Amino acid sequence: MQGIKQNLKMLGAALSLRAKRNEILASNIANSATPHYKARDIDFETEIKKYQSSGPIKVTNDKHIPVMRPASPGAVQYRKNINPSLDGNTVELAVEQLEFAQNSMKYQSTLSFLNGKINTLMSAIKGE
Repeated sequence: MQGIKQNLKMLGAALSLRAKRNEILASNIANSATPHYKARDIDFETEIKKYQSSGPIKVTNDKHIPVMRPASPGAVQYRKNINPSLDGNTVELAVEQLEFAQNSMKYQSTLSFLNGKINTLMSAIKGE
């Protein structure tokens, strides 16, 4: 049962991190015409590995809901741009849109996988 619990926690953490990344990418897209705006991003792979090694925030009671640790201070980084615009904006709209679309698909895939796991557990509990 502990393995299932850890798996569900990891999937929840991945969803939280993907949602945060989508917020950042959407902000980049929204500010694509803002002078001197610097595009930001989160390295998902690095952050999820940090979560795996540290685990969730400890709780004092088994009935408390564990949450993912906040992204480390260095998690949100400025994206390096090869050709910044003349006004200093580093957002490359096509890149941001592609990253946003890919991250959204991965979010949906993770959510579908998590729902499948929960449905399987519910079927097992009900004896179906």
